[in-house]
Amino acid sequence: MQQARTAELSSQADTLRRLHVEGPMLVLPNAWDAGSARILLEAGFAALATTSAGIAFSLGYPDGERISRDEMLAAVARITRRISVPITADMEAGYGQTPDAVAETARRVIDAGAIGMNLEDRMEEKPLIEFSLAVERVRAARRAADSTGVRLVLNARTDAFEAPELPRDKRLGEAVRRGNAFREAGADSVFVPFVGDRDTIEQLVQQIHAPVNILGTPNAPTLKELAALGVRRVTFGSAPMRATLGLVRRMAREWKEKGTYGTLDAYGIPFADLQKLFA
Repeated sequence: MQQARTAELSSQADTLRRLHVEGPMLVLPNAWDAGSARILLEAGFAALATTSAGIAFSLGYPDGERISRDEMLAAVARITRRISVPITADMEAGYGQTPDAVAETARRVIDAGAIGMNLEDRMEEKPLIEFSLAVERVRAARRAADSTGVRLVLNARTDAFEAPELPRDKRLGEAVRRGNAFREAGADSVFVPFVGDRDTIEQLVQQIHAPVNILGTPNAPTLKELAALGVRRVTFGSAPMRATLGLVRRMAREWKEKGTYGTLDAYGIPFADLQKLFA
C-alpha cells in the first residue's frame, strides 16, 4: 500500500513539475479547505495550491505560523483526501528556523498527501533569514523530500521586496541573488511576491534561472500579460479566501442593517448543485 501511494504521489509531483516548464503558464488557485478546492477544481484547473493565511483565517487565527504545523498539515490532508489533482502546500517559513525543522516539515507535507511546498525566507515581521542559512534550509527540504521517494516540487519564496532592512534599490538584486541560490540548492521554482510592475517582473524572469512565480493581484498585470512576460506560475495567496470573507461580511451587514436577503440571492450556489459537486 505504501509503495502504491509513493508511486501515485511521485506521478503527481512529476506532473506538477512539468506544468512549470511545459505548455501555457501555470495558474494555481489557492484553496483553504476541501470545499473551496472542489469549487476551484470545477473551473478546470490542473492543479491547486493551498493558502496558509486562508487556512489560518478559517480557523480564526492571524497569519504567520500562529497555528501549529500539525494544524496546518491537518488542513492540507483534508484537502488532499478529497482532491485527485496535484496539491502544493503553503508551509510558510517551514515551522522552524533550522534546516532540520524545515526537513521535517517537507517530509510531513508528503505524508499529508501534497506533492509541492512553499518555503519562505522570512519569519513574520522579522528581517530576511541570513542568506547562507536560507539557502541551507532549501537544500535541507530538497534532501528530506527526495529521501521519501517523492520529488517534492519546491517553490522557494523570497520576501526581498517586503524586507524593511533592504533599501529599495537593493531589493531586485537581492531577490535575484536569493532566487538563483535557491534554485542551485534544489528549488524547482522561485516565488517573488509584492511585485506588481511590468519592468521589475520582466527583470526577475530574465535574471532568475528558474520558473518564476508571481502573485496575481488587482495591481499586477493580467494573466495574459504575465504569460507574455515569461512568468511560469501565478498564485493568488489568501485573496480568494479574503474575498469570500468579504462576501460573508456584506451578507451579515445586510441582515443586520436592512433585514433583506439580496446577497444570498445574488451569490448563493443552489443546494442541489453543491450536493452534486461534493458527491
